[in-house]
Amino acid sequence: MQPQPPRRSTHATNSPLNRLVYDRWGEFGRPVLLLHGLLFDRAMWWPVAAELAGDCTVIAPDLPGHGQSPSRADYSLERIAEDLAGLVLGLQMHRAPIVVGHGTSAWLALAFADAYATQCVLTLDEPAGCLPGTVDDLVAAAGLAAVPEHYRPFAEPRRDPALLAAYAGWSQPPTRRLAVAGARPGAPGPAPERTFGHLTDPEGFAARLRALL
Repeated sequence: MQPQPPRRSTHATNSPLNRLVYDRWGEFGRPVLLLHGLLFDRAMWWPVAAELAGDCTVIAPDLPGHGQSPSRADYSLERIAEDLAGLVLGLQMHRAPIVVGHGTSAWLALAFADAYATQCVLTLDEPAGCLPGTVDDLVAAAGLAAVPEHYRPFAEPRRDPALLAAYAGWSQPPTRRLAVAGARPGAPGPAPERTFGHLTDPEGFAARLRALL
């Protein structure tokens, strides 16, 4: 009989001013940090995490102001990356994480890798240029139409202009110290993967991550 894969458990970091709520699967293996794009939440990673469970420790946080993570005063890439590094360090895994960023959080994944020990970075659906000016523009650019109907509940955007305004300072990091295993806008190479690849094919995306462990 095969053992059951680890079940999802929900936790929160201890800092009351910079609290992050996150889901965790597993206790052992290399940590894999999954970062959702702006206006979405950690639920977008549940299908992939269920596929990965048992091979690594999967961490999927809600960014500040999203899902169950409270709002805060500082939404800068650097500060949120610092808080994510504290989260990973608190797991006491003693191994550098694989960091995955979807959409605008590709920039957060890169900022994390520029400042903290990281095994590798995987980005998908990284936007080119600056944040769109309106919620409707950001949601339209996300490409939700590509998500199969049965996975749509995992990708419900929060259409809150104030939330987008809080993140207005985000932009593409100028440096890329670590090699990125995703498509960089405007860069030569293979054609970009399918939009929302982690929800159009969770099993295949999990296999891609598993190969990086």
